[in-house]
Amino acid sequence: MTKFSDLALDPRVLQAVAEAGYETPTPIQAQAIPHALQGKDVLGIAQTGTGKTASFVLPMITLLGKGRAKARMPRSLVLAPTRELAAQVAENFETYAKYTKLTKALLIGGVSFGEQDKLIDRGVDVLIATPGRLLDHHERGKLLLTGVQIMVVDEADRMLDMGFIPDIERIFSLTPFTRQTFFYSATMAPEIERITNTFLTGAVKIEVARQATTSTTIEQKLIQFTPSRKDKSFAEKRAVLRSIIKSEGEACTNAIVFCNRKMDVDVVTKSLKAHGFNASAIHGDLDQSVRTKTLDGFRDGSVHILVASDVAARGLDVPAVSHVFNFDVPSHPEDYVHRIGRTGRAGRLGKAYTIAVSSDDKYINAIEQLVKQPIPRGEVPEGALEAASDTPERPREERGGRSRGGRGEGRSRERAPRTEKPAVAPVESVMAEPVAEAVVEAAPKPERAPRREERSEPRRDDRRSEHRSGREQHSNRDQGERVVGLGDHVPDFILRSFKIKASTHDEADAAPVAESEA
Repeated sequence: MTKFSDLALDPRVLQAVAEAGYETPTPIQAQAIPHALQGKDVLGIAQTGTGKTASFVLPMITLLGKGRAKARMPRSLVLAPTRELAAQVAENFETYAKYTKLTKALLIGGVSFGEQDKLIDRGVDVLIATPGRLLDHHERGKLLLTGVQIMVVDEADRMLDMGFIPDIERIFSLTPFTRQTFFYSATMAPEIERITNTFLTGAVKIEVARQATTSTTIEQKLIQFTPSRKDKSFAEKRAVLRSIIKSEGEACTNAIVFCNRKMDVDVVTKSLKAHGFNASAIHGDLDQSVRTKTLDGFRDGSVHILVASDVAARGLDVPAVSHVFNFDVPSHPEDYVHRIGRTGRAGRLGKAYTIAVSSDDKYINAIEQLVKQPIPRGEVPEGALEAASDTPERPREERGGRSRGGRGEGRSRERAPRTEKPAVAPVESVMAEPVAEAVVEAAPKPERAPRREERSEPRRDDRRSEHRSGREQHSNRDQGERVVGLGDHVPDFILRSFKIKASTHDEADAAPVAESEA
């Protein structure tokens, strides 16, 4: 059996590897490192979790042991599709190059240019970057790539999926033709072959596993169900997810939940938190400091469930992930391989659950065609769909919102009804049932009451409001009694005239009113 000591690595590298607890290389490492040390281009294809990062980091440290970096001219370049993967590569260099004097710089978004410029100005042996930030530094005149001796494209297929082909082609054009190039990927799409034929010269192709295969250490389950209603599909999927996590019990020491959309990541995270789960979200719209803090918490165990978009599906090395849950079936079948590859790493056992509805059948078929085997089916946990709602439904009266019974009825229970000062002195004979009805059926108050001088005849809407006030109100007017408007409604006759032609029997009542108005 091959050991690291048999691979002609720098003794300082071997010492760091031994202290990290490794003695025997993985298949991709055992086959790629000898060719890399000979200066050949390498095209490495292996399923995720097989140690691809160390297979190019270890020979790079050995090859760069001699020489010195110049200001703004790095000696090697590693391209990664995401910030998290770039940071992980940087950690590998720190681990295995600690007994050497090699310097490195990490160029990723979300970090100020100033600190990165200082590192580049001092000169770095290893430059690890995402394509966008690398080109930003170059366009600002802060970086030259003419001194690159070794170039690595990690997760090459993911680079292509994320639309980095133009950026990669431009970066390659900025590096010397005599460079040594490594391409590493978990899958080998036809586009990758075209790119490698363009940029690699006499590359050694190393394939340690069949393309797009899943690890045998991962137990897979597909949970399919039909939603009771289309608009309840999202809520019922959340209920199924919670039920599966609960059914796993203590066996689920930590887990990653994958969603297709960033918006769904936030919703699922809030749902899990509301039901007592220790969950945090990570996706591309979060600040880099938040993403780093969340990943650190997941690694040290303070975060139990990591809800993520595909930004976390590629290359993240968290060795002891017990479960992976696909809340959404990935639309690209290759992403399924990468997602479930977050568990069952380094010989450990893991479980991967995928939740699917009837509309996901075409994606399931594509995945099964890619991996050349059916995904074992599982049953929906008992009682999961009965608990489909994240929050118990409360009556509208308790929520204080509007009810169907009437306008503003819910709010009327929370505060006392508004009372207005009557326009005319109240009369006991009129403060009875007709007035109460006028309050209930009152029309909205006009913005401004027109003056008497501005109109010569009653307005049409005022006449309509008089008709809506009720039959009893009209009968009271016919009997000569004064009608007082309360609430939002002001009777038209009050706006028109304050003088009342009283009959003989109620002259005594009319006189005080006239005096009060005067």
